[in-house]
Amino acid sequence: MKRITPRLLRGGLLLALAAVLAGGLAWGVGGALGADASPSPAGKTTLHVGWTAEPDNLNPFIGYESSSLEIFHLNYDFLVGFRASDLQPVPELATSWSHSPDGKVWTFKLREGVKWQDGVPFTSKDVVFTFDYVIKHQMGNFTSYTDFIDKVVAVDPLTVKFVCSKPKANMLGMVVWIMPEHIWSKVSGAAAAKSFPNKPPIIGTGPFQVVEWKRGDYVRAVANKDYWRGAPQVDEVIWSLYKNADTMAADLKSGNLQVAWDIPQAQFKTLDASPDLAAIGGVLNGFNHMGCNCYTGAASLGNPVLKDARFRQALNWAIDKQTVVDTAYYGHGTPATTIIRSGYYKPPLDYHWQPPADQLYAYDPAKAEAALDAAGYKDTNGDGVRDFRGKPITLRLFARSQSATDQIVGKLITGWLEKIGLQIDYQVIDEGALTDKIYNFKGDVFAPDYDLFLWYWYGDPDPNFILSVLTKSQVGSWSDTQWTDAEYDRLYYQQQTTIDPQARKELVWKMQQIVYEQSPYITLTYPEWLEAYDDAGWKGWVRTPSGDGSVIYTSYNIDSYLFAHPVPGAPAKSSSSSTGTIVAAVVALVVVALIVVLVVRARRRRTVEE
Repeated sequence: MKRITPRLLRGGLLLALAAVLAGGLAWGVGGALGADASPSPAGKTTLHVGWTAEPDNLNPFIGYESSSLEIFHLNYDFLVGFRASDLQPVPELATSWSHSPDGKVWTFKLREGVKWQDGVPFTSKDVVFTFDYVIKHQMGNFTSYTDFIDKVVAVDPLTVKFVCSKPKANMLGMVVWIMPEHIWSKVSGAAAAKSFPNKPPIIGTGPFQVVEWKRGDYVRAVANKDYWRGAPQVDEVIWSLYKNADTMAADLKSGNLQVAWDIPQAQFKTLDASPDLAAIGGVLNGFNHMGCNCYTGAASLGNPVLKDARFRQALNWAIDKQTVVDTAYYGHGTPATTIIRSGYYKPPLDYHWQPPADQLYAYDPAKAEAALDAAGYKDTNGDGVRDFRGKPITLRLFARSQSATDQIVGKLITGWLEKIGLQIDYQVIDEGALTDKIYNFKGDVFAPDYDLFLWYWYGDPDPNFILSVLTKSQVGSWSDTQWTDAEYDRLYYQQQTTIDPQARKELVWKMQQIVYEQSPYITLTYPEWLEAYDDAGWKGWVRTPSGDGSVIYTSYNIDSYLFAHPVPGAPAKSSSSSTGTIVAAVVALVVVALIVVLVVRARRRRTVEE
């Protein structure tokens, strides 16, 4: 919301009005609105979505935030998609597939009649280009999916063949958006990996086309009426950024939004009690964690104690995960054990490894202290802080300013770690600043500049991606701990080439066990992702996976965006929030201010003339 600044105003009345605007109503607007009013053309059906974290980038080769991934799958398509009910592979741009008996050659038949959003026909050449581009330029966002792909061949305009050096177990789980050759062939690999902004309008084959992004405010996408699955039920989608999640909840109640994610835990019951809204805790394949700087390179700016697995193991005993769930998450989650969520995969193919009872880390500060003593980290001078090489151990712990929940967790962990004799420098910093620290360089030398941080990961339906994050090849890329382990890497590549699902599961379990023991992450919670949506005036919402999944914020399946629509004849909700009142008041006062300014200017002109 634009404000009239006091320097434009003159006179006692005008100064008083400026004080009201700046000190009262200006505050009200800032607190009530998440962003500038987003455009919604008259006569169009618009799905209004609220979120608290906007895309970091609209370039799929750079963007990594979950909000970016949400946008990408609406603008682009996968070769093979994920079914809404259980996230199993389903046709997307490919209509069918087959592979050789040894699992090394895969052939995909492509969908006929698909066009890019600028009218250019989609063909197998676009698929070949996409994968060649990723492999040739080593695009870090996608390289974990392209392991063992030797070449991709366009057999004919609607057939593409992948030739692999080894069997490829995750061929149907590749989260790689297919890009238009006629657009991206004009962009150098170096630019695509670092600086190319991919400004709207974005050309894809998806159900929506992003046509506008006002950073810090909103993203707008219009429906692709020629989409191969049929036109979406709405004309456009607008995602509005909220800096205050409570304000977002208020706009849900008032009808200014139809759906929102990352709603405050404290608002969950209130929203769910509303007769027009449904509030849900969606289960995603993710975990919240405290990450450790394990980088062993000489240029690391992290505390060297975190290179020692014994030190990291001791931290597990110091943290009360159940209290984290109860206090910071209001009970919306469960204590986490490993990097693959429990309860997400269904038997007989459950990729989650559960530590046996005798290996399970539990809250036991005395055991944490004993473990640190045994590893040689003792308080040698009696000042209450443990020492390393003659200096007190001070660890920086970073929480993101964008997450009120992480900030609560950070305060809890600070207290627990100080209780076992560690000095904690707890800081709340911007998400972008934290990313810069994790991937810090000194000139051309990688020099990660952090000790501990709080964040989260959400994995793909196939476990390969989240497992890849901790491989040596991802140090300085997806890896945020810079931890490496030779046996873990060996098992990672082995599970990628194991076609038998049960045999692959055993390998994935062994990998989780290594991470659990080495503790580059202190896994904290398996959170519920809190969303709320209008289920009275709107229908067509699809939970993914069915039963306990989310309705949006699941980039692997986008059915809610395709099928959500207003109920014909449903009465429009009148705004009961303070937003409308505040805006009206501000508009009125701005009009008054402008009138007074004009009067002053008229007086000045008349005085000069006289």
